[in-house]
Amino acid sequence: WDETHFGKMGSYYINRTFFFDVHPPLGKMLIGLAGYLSGYDGTFPFQKPGDRYEQHNYVGMRGVRLCRLLTALLDQVRGLFSLVPLLELSKSLPAALLTAFILIFDTGCITLSQYILLDPILMFFLMGAVLSMVKCNSCADRPFSASWWFWLSLTGVSLAGAMGVKFVGLFVVLLVGLNTIYDLWDLLGNLSLSLVMFGKHLLARVLCLIILPLALYTAMFAVHFAVLNRSGPGDGFFSSAFQSQLIGNNLHNVSVPE
Repeated sequence: WDETHFGKMGSYYINRTFFFDVHPPLGKMLIGLAGYLSGYDGTFPFQKPGDRYEQHNYVGMRGVRLCRLLTALLDQVRGLFSLVPLLELSKSLPAALLTAFILIFDTGCITLSQYILLDPILMFFLMGAVLSMVKCNSCADRPFSASWWFWLSLTGVSLAGAMGVKFVGLFVVLLVGLNTIYDLWDLLGNLSLSLVMFGKHLLARVLCLIILPLALYTAMFAVHFAVLNRSGPGDGFFSSAFQSQLIGNNLHNVSVPE
C-alpha cells in the first residue's frame, strides 16, 4: 500500500503536478529524482496495491533493487553507520561488530529497502545524524579543527534530512539537542575556559545545529514549490492566490483581490 502511495508522489514530481501530503517533501523528491534518472516517465497510475508495472521502469525508484551488488553495498553502509558510533561509545570492537552484523542481516531493514518507501531514506539520515554526533564528540579535545567543523556541520545536514523526510525525525533532533546541552553545560563548568571561548562554542552549535538545518529544511520546500507548478489533487488545501499560480488551475493568472 505504501509503495502505491509514495510511488504516485514520485510520479507527481516527474509530471510537476501539485499535491498535498502530511510528510515533508525530501523523501518523495528523492524518490521522484531516482525515477527520473533511471528513465521512469511518471505515467504509471499507482491506483491500487498489486497492480503490475508491466513495461514501466519502476526499478530506479526502488533504489536498491538496481542490482544485487548495490543491495549489498547499502547493507554495508547500514552496518558501518552502526559500527562506528558503537565503537566510539563502547570502545568494544566485539560489541560494535555484533550490532553491525545484526543490523546488516535484519530482515525488517532488508525488506524495507526493497520497496518505494520513505523509511529507508529516513533511516539513512537518522543513522547519519547519530554517526556525525558521535564523531563530533570524539573531536572534543580539538575544537574548531577541520574535522570538528566537518562532523558538526554534517550533523546539522543529517538533522535537516531526517526532518525533511518525516516529522518522526524530530526524535533524533531531540537526541542531538540533549547531547549538545550536556556538552555546553560541561564546557560552562570548565573553569579554565574563558566566557569568550564558551561563546564561540555556543555560536558554532547554533550555526551548525539550528541555522543550517532550518535553512536546508526551508530550501527543500522552495524546491518543492518550484518543481510542482501544475494544478493537481492538492490545490484545494491552499488559498485562491496560491492556486492562481498553478498552470492548469481554473484560477491560473486570474487577478485575486487581497
